[in-house]
Amino acid sequence: MAIVAVLAVSGEYGTGMIRTTPAAMPRRSTVLAGKAAVVTAVTLAASTPAVLGSVLAGRLILPGHGYTPANGYPVLSLANVTVLRAGAGTLLYPALIALLSLGVAAAVRDAAVAIEAVLGLLYLFPILGQVVGSPGVARHIQQIGPMTAGLQIQASTGLRGLPLSPWAGLGVLAAWAGAALLAGGLLLRLRDA
Repeated sequence: MAIVAVLAVSGEYGTGMIRTTPAAMPRRSTVLAGKAAVVTAVTLAASTPAVLGSVLAGRLILPGHGYTPANGYPVLSLANVTVLRAGAGTLLYPALIALLSLGVAAAVRDAAVAIEAVLGLLYLFPILGQVVGSPGVARHIQQIGPMTAGLQIQASTGLRGLPLSPWAGLGVLAAWAGAALLAGGLLLRLRDA
């Protein structure tokens, strides 16, 4: 989703079509908002069958491996609040990653640089968290990293041991995406096509 979102912006720069976009729609923030809406819709449409299929697969497979109510595990169902939260968050996570990528691409304009920046940003924090010596610093790094914080939404057990609560973690990712879109939108307005 990150690469698709980057190409939604940088593809116009690569082909030179970006010169016609401001002529058709002078308000560049409207163009970016439109791209964000389309990328979000496509991401959610692609993610929905994957999440529902995963819940169904888990419901069919996990009981055969001992994950049953008799062993203390609830039935995997969207009626379960924890499963519903994890499923809804798993739908939102790739959409927020795509919006983060869209903002970065609008800021840097070049597809290769934007993809490198987004993947670097996503994977830098987990790597740093592994190499720092202090558990407290590692926990803080997990709390501020877009990928590590955002993935907290998928947790269904051990919630007290998480660096952030699931929704707070997704909120951190949303803040990263919002900041990237804001920076991308500002730079898009200030620069020539």
